[in-house]
Amino acid sequence: MFDPHARFDVQAATDRFVVVFETEDTDALEREVPSLLDAEGYGTDTYFPRLGIAIVDSDPDHVGAFQARHAERRRRLAVVPELTYHALPGGGTVPPAAGDQAPDSFADSAALTWGVQAVRAVESGVTGAGIRVAVLDTGFALDHPDFADRQVTAESFVPGEDAQDGHGHGTHCIGTACGPREASGDTPGYGVAPGAEIFSGKVLGASGSGSDTTILAGIEWALENECHVISMSLGADVRQVHPPYVAAGRAALRAGSLIVAAAGNNARRSSGDAGFVGAPANSPFVMAVAALNSELGLGDFSARTLPGRGGQIDIAGPGVDVFSAWPGAQRYNTISGTSMATPHVAGVAALLAEATGFRGRELWAELVQEAQRLDLSSLDVAAGLTLAPPAQR
Repeated sequence: MFDPHARFDVQAATDRFVVVFETEDTDALEREVPSLLDAEGYGTDTYFPRLGIAIVDSDPDHVGAFQARHAERRRRLAVVPELTYHALPGGGTVPPAAGDQAPDSFADSAALTWGVQAVRAVESGVTGAGIRVAVLDTGFALDHPDFADRQVTAESFVPGEDAQDGHGHGTHCIGTACGPREASGDTPGYGVAPGAEIFSGKVLGASGSGSDTTILAGIEWALENECHVISMSLGADVRQVHPPYVAAGRAALRAGSLIVAAAGNNARRSSGDAGFVGAPANSPFVMAVAALNSELGLGDFSARTLPGRGGQIDIAGPGVDVFSAWPGAQRYNTISGTSMATPHVAGVAALLAEATGFRGRELWAELVQEAQRLDLSSLDVAAGLTLAPPAQR
């Protein structure tokens, strides 16, 4: 069983740095930056032109001098150590939820999981048709029978690993966002947007870990493929806003794409610890997702908004005891976390994108506008429960 209380661990890679070129001039990012990197001896193998971000191997003195030289020339750039992200599985169960609970209550039925019911996906009358959803995670079980007739584009950015899911987390998230909505045998419908086109970017390995390099490569790939929604159920317990995801989130919105990310599982509400939103969800240009239980109370583990720009919860989704797809003979699993809430929001975003034609910033605003307000602190759930568009749209 995946433990939502297993904190995301984070460490700095000692020999790599992330260089963020802070400019809105996309032409300059494509024309000038590669030559700048070559002149510094860094090369461009891990330069992502749509994001304006490079990963470089360098000692701190060299990269510090590089930053200083460009500051003198009034070129804005940020240089930060590359972070390594770990989603750490473990044993345990979900403690009782904290906070006052709304009168709404849901349960898995023979027809639908409680989460698909709660976000009113069926009532919307749309399926996400024509919308491309990228899920950046541990890959996907490409042989899963529930997806045999679906178009899935899969790519691995983890060295030495193919696009298959050797962990389970990614398959579960893809199932929630884009899996089948019709029951089959004893299996209820569990997908919010079954008509969406699936893009599976493997940015976390079989161990559940990845880095800025793999994650940013996945975002670049998703934008290259003109994905409308990018779902990232991953994170690191760092309070500081990490500059690469400020740039990546801004670039995505500019391109008409929306990144949604898990707020984090570092709270212990039942013990008085509200936690905090970590990276990349703490970027002000990435939609941060909190987790709700089936009574629309807050998940015990779900992180809280931090003061200041960045670090805010933006919306909430079903995230406790969520049934979805899983690799291998097991086929299905029920797990919890803000990781599970995030693909619910991504699926709803796909439904809204189909229904309204909205993209990027407009889609963000519509998700917030359509959400159901809850009797919980805005610091914990912000706009409230994500909801699919009503059928009359």
